[in-house]
Amino acid sequence: MDCLTIKAGMPCNFMTKKGCSFNGGQCHEIIDKCDGCDRILNVDNGRFCAAVPNPETKWRMGSCNLATHVKNATKGGQTVKINPLKASKRSMRK
Repeated sequence: MDCLTIKAGMPCNFMTKKGCSFNGGQCHEIIDKCDGCDRILNVDNGRFCAAVPNPETKWRMGSCNLATHVKNATKGGQTVKINPLKASKRSMRK
């Protein structure tokens, strides 16, 4: 169903016939960590996330997994510890 409160015309999972069913009855504005993301919607009432109704919860445990401006740290250069017993059994099969 399309949003009728803040992001008018945008599809929203929380919109019902009675109105917005999200906490507080509307989406929350973005936080400072969201600046630079491609999912930001500039609406008359403020700036909101197109994917998440409350962006603060996505940043609570680290970086937001939907953020387009954050690059995940790769584990390149780290060596993987191999169990020697399993390695010897694998080499015996070949």
